[in-house]
Amino acid sequence: MKITYPPAARKIIDKLQDAGYEAYIVGGCVRDSILGIKPGDWDITTNALPEQVRGLFRRTIDIGIKHGTVKVMMGNDGYEITTYRIDGEYDDSRHPREVTFTGDLAEDLCRRDFTINAMAYSEKTGLVDLFGGMDDLERGIIRAVGDPRRRFDEDALRILRALRFSARFGYEIEEETATAIAELAPTLSAISAERIREEFEKLVCSDHPERLRTAFELGVTAVVFPEWDAMMECEQNTPHHFTNVGDHTVAVLRYIVDNFGDLSDKDSRILKLAALLHDVAKPVRKTTGDDGVDHFPGHPGAGVKMSEAFLKRLKYDNDTINRVRVLVRYHDETPALSYPAIRRYIADVDRSNMDLLILLKYADLYGHTKYQWEEKMHRLTTLEDMYRQICERGDCLSVRDLAVNGHDLMNEGVAPGPAVGRELGRLLECVLDDPGMNDKDTLLNLLRSNTR
Repeated sequence: MKITYPPAARKIIDKLQDAGYEAYIVGGCVRDSILGIKPGDWDITTNALPEQVRGLFRRTIDIGIKHGTVKVMMGNDGYEITTYRIDGEYDDSRHPREVTFTGDLAEDLCRRDFTINAMAYSEKTGLVDLFGGMDDLERGIIRAVGDPRRRFDEDALRILRALRFSARFGYEIEEETATAIAELAPTLSAISAERIREEFEKLVCSDHPERLRTAFELGVTAVVFPEWDAMMECEQNTPHHFTNVGDHTVAVLRYIVDNFGDLSDKDSRILKLAALLHDVAKPVRKTTGDDGVDHFPGHPGAGVKMSEAFLKRLKYDNDTINRVRVLVRYHDETPALSYPAIRRYIADVDRSNMDLLILLKYADLYGHTKYQWEEKMHRLTTLEDMYRQICERGDCLSVRDLAVNGHDLMNEGVAPGPAVGRELGRLLECVLDDPGMNDKDTLLNLLRSNTR
């Protein structure tokens, strides 16, 4: 097998080998190259000590010298070079207390998380695969290197990484590895919210969001997203649904993956997080009528609060939180199919969120039964068509689009401060009813008549 890696990485490896050291590309870049995926990073491992690496290259940065990592700069690109090492005891389910450098590649590879990430390669030696990583790639298996309990006890975040790799590649988790995950899932509580967020989001935003079911079955979501367990256990006895809330959510995510692949990474991320959370409040809002039919009154509004709590718990940024909140709030609401009503709806949602909201509504609908489906689809397609027409006409949809601004109003005698905002809001209401009124003279005359 031959793996082609960047000329700069080859130059680094050649220089280390010419100096009498071993050197390989290692880990994820080897795995991805075998799978035909362009690696994002090219990590290099060597038996050269950090100070020896620094002595060979002109431009280096000490980014993790205690753990044996030196970044070598080649032009504008940096390559992390890490000395073979043996990890000491772990005392926080995340970091080794100390590391010991070793001259044995096998000792370095055996401390890595999964077999598919424990392969090394150089042009001189070819592929080094001591733990069956190639076989596991061919079989579609995520398997821990050595004893999985030890691997997860060393670093509990590897539990989420196993699920993330399973979701990324569509692989199954090997039985003994899965058993260890189930036993040690509670140790995830020691991991920081930021690290949980990073791995969990990659799972949710992967091409196989159905692996959320595996996370539930192995007890992982009980620790990192207990709301999901409630969703998986919440049945929906209603003509509109044929699954529990969790499986419906997976179907919505699945539809997004299969149909909206041309979105930007940012928009895809927001849409998938909103899809994950759109029905999060159904378990707490569930009621059952005398006829045995389930209802979920007010679940979008309650979902806003629960979504915000979850996203804040995982330390999400405010922009993500605000955009997801809007999508959750309006996912189940369709305005009257009149242009004034739809303009008000767009103004409430904000134009920047409207396209994603339409996509979420489509994905949500395709997760429903066929009950009243044609009627629902007609309303949604009509909403979208009217929305597109409103945008094409350039109708005013916000205060910032008005033909007047705060200075114009103050020149007419409106007191600075809250009064300006109130008057602009009143003018916007008039323009939402009739976009033809968005003319400076018309609006100022309307202001004068209102303030006499």
